[in-house]
Amino acid sequence: MRIFTGRAHPQLGFAICKHLGVTPGLCEVGSFSDSEINVRILDDVRGLDAFVVQPTCLPVNDNLMELLIMVDALRRASAGRITAVLPYYGYARQDRKHEGRVPITAKLVANLLVEAGVNRVLCMDLHAQQIQGFFDIPMDHLYARPVIVRYLRQKQFAAPVVVSPDVGSAKMALAFCQALGGAEMAIIEKRRSSGSEIEHGFVIGNLRDRDVIIVDDMISTAGSMASAVAIARQNGAKSVMVAVSHGLFVKPAWERLAEVAPVEIVTTDTVPQHAQETPPDVKLTVLSVAPTLAEAIVRIHRNQSVSALF
Repeated sequence: MRIFTGRAHPQLGFAICKHLGVTPGLCEVGSFSDSEINVRILDDVRGLDAFVVQPTCLPVNDNLMELLIMVDALRRASAGRITAVLPYYGYARQDRKHEGRVPITAKLVANLLVEAGVNRVLCMDLHAQQIQGFFDIPMDHLYARPVIVRYLRQKQFAAPVVVSPDVGSAKMALAFCQALGGAEMAIIEKRRSSGSEIEHGFVIGNLRDRDVIIVDDMISTAGSMASAVAIARQNGAKSVMVAVSHGLFVKPAWERLAEVAPVEIVTTDTVPQHAQETPPDVKLTVLSVAPTLAEAIVRIHRNQSVSALF
């Protein structure tokens, strides 16, 4: 088995290797003067089980192309099996045709991975569950929820309410409720007036004098999340905490979150987090999913059940 990591998030790849007690696979990844990506695999991988850790986060297109080139290099080096480990799957929000003449880019990316030579895919908290069906190869889907729940239990909330910021995240919120021992649940109704404008409606559930935990799969520009935090406060929440799997924090996310000031934002290291970008008045807690990914990689390598992890 060899575990390689690209330039998208080498810290996570090295953390996985450290957890497993293995040496990271040797490879050179660079760019030519015209920005073309150059990859060279330095380890002998003939017949081996190769894993490439590369979230397709910002810059999305560069990281995706780098992943494809690394996979092609491994395939041409006669790797026995190639597994693409994507803690964050970019383009996942373009998973269907919501209007005429638009692409289904999540499917396109799946096709590109398979065509490049990927034999198996390992992802975490996909934005849309149906993306699993876009692949005609084995696909394992992990959840960051157990890692986040372990942290939330340490808070020992007296009467927490898990809030879904929209109807689409209700199933995720319900899973958090069950994991937290039957916490109550609430939903904030949301509708889009345009691609960038969001209108929130009514709240289903009681938030008054309660510790609110708003859960979602990601924060990008934080438009939805900031509105959800503000609505929770307007409905009498005692405290508001945010918990997401993927903290992208694309501008103007931090400005929006600083305005509504949640007590704490909890996320994971599926994508790299830059502490210097966090406003001083916002508490950000980053939990590591390296042990979860490491355990899944070992199970895949040994042909054991991955779903048994959950």
